[in-house]
Amino acid sequence: MVADIAYLQHSQQQITQLDDLFSRQRAAFRANPMPAAEQRMQWLNALRELLLSEQAALIQAISQDFSNRAAEETLLAEIMPSVQGIHYAHKRIKKWMKPSRRAVGLAFQPASAKVVYQPLGVVGVIVPWNYPLFLAVGPLVGALAAGNRVMIKMSESTPATSQLFKDLLARIFPEDLVAVVLGEAEVGMAFSKLPFDHLLFTGATSIGKHVMRAAAENLTPVTLELGGKSPAIVSAEVPLSDAAERIAFGKTMNAGQTCVAPDYVLVPKDRVEGFVAAYRQAVQSFYPTLKDNPDYTAIINERQLQRLQSYLSDAESKGAKLIPLFAEGQGRRMPQTVLLNVSDEMKIMQDEIFGPLLPIVPYERIEEAFAYINDRPRPLALYYFGYNKGEQQRVLHETHAGGVCLNDTLLHVAQDDMPFGGVGPSGMGHYHGHEGFLTFSKAKGVFIKQRFNAAKLIYPPYGKALQKLVYKLFIR
Repeated sequence: MVADIAYLQHSQQQITQLDDLFSRQRAAFRANPMPAAEQRMQWLNALRELLLSEQAALIQAISQDFSNRAAEETLLAEIMPSVQGIHYAHKRIKKWMKPSRRAVGLAFQPASAKVVYQPLGVVGVIVPWNYPLFLAVGPLVGALAAGNRVMIKMSESTPATSQLFKDLLARIFPEDLVAVVLGEAEVGMAFSKLPFDHLLFTGATSIGKHVMRAAAENLTPVTLELGGKSPAIVSAEVPLSDAAERIAFGKTMNAGQTCVAPDYVLVPKDRVEGFVAAYRQAVQSFYPTLKDNPDYTAIINERQLQRLQSYLSDAESKGAKLIPLFAEGQGRRMPQTVLLNVSDEMKIMQDEIFGPLLPIVPYERIEEAFAYINDRPRPLALYYFGYNKGEQQRVLHETHAGGVCLNDTLLHVAQDDMPFGGVGPSGMGHYHGHEGFLTFSKAKGVFIKQRFNAAKLIYPPYGKALQKLVYKLFIR
């Protein structure tokens, strides 16, 4: 009872501090509403140098939160794309900030028009637990490049990483520029209710609905990166070893705890057995064993592990065939498992899996695969494996997804020159690269006239001869 009271008091104190922090950031923004390109570049330089100098500590903290994650995996999936994203934005800030000239119609001359890219103000970022560094740094880079102040709510499921990230950013940024917020779900709810000038949330669709509802009270614009059930299509002709190896890479990275991981695979009915064999071979070539294997990432916590195990139990009880690719797990290192004979009644086919479980859905004609995807909520990513360019075009034209890889998985997310974002139930809005700068900027149209005013010709009273001539010239 005493512990519960102390917890509630601490949470309430954190929530009260949020309002003060937000007010200080808003005041700081008003004092410097249009930071120069050089200042924004300096911010990004400081962030890049920090990540490079503290990468060992960040790798250790992330592995501690997961109970095991390979250093190389964190380097590949978090630190490298974060540093590259900073480098990409740093080189282009001046170009992005430059106002763009726009055309003015003959009827409105003499005049000029331009679009000015103005910082929005104070940006909120809510970070999930699966990639706590990359999914904090990515939005931060876009927001800083656009000249904003930023508040970042880290996940309570990654306490070591969250605390370290807070301590590190405090070295290079004052709190009225960049602040990291810690706390449990109550703090996260209060965070989403702040009147941000933009709010970016990455996480589950169910939580995204609550975030959007809270933001609506302040008419805060939101970017939602929500995930969903991202399908992979294996064509009738692609070599199974090619498809299986690349799908295995996408599904084993972070033990499948990735918003764009292949969630299930559509395989031609007569190729299912061959695909399972090729997938087993690919996974076991990556990870010959789970026991004491430092390369294999663990499930983040017991709650998530139990959720995944309940999916397996539910599927098996409803007729699915489970094919574990390892004899047994170790701690929270959960074995990769293939599932056959799955159906829509199973939880694993209803919810985003977010783990090392891979259902196989057979199809006979490619149109059946398209229909299966299109009958379900639009996914964050879609993967197609096949070298027939005509069929590749059909995939792009006849399905919807936030992003697509042809003959690969995951790597579209790491391309700084492409927008990243969902569609429909898998999210809204984009960021990364130039799209990130635009998301966190107000593209403000500016119409400019000087002393001479030709528009007087159309001022009331109406019916004058010159007005009739204007109408005749420009209404055709």
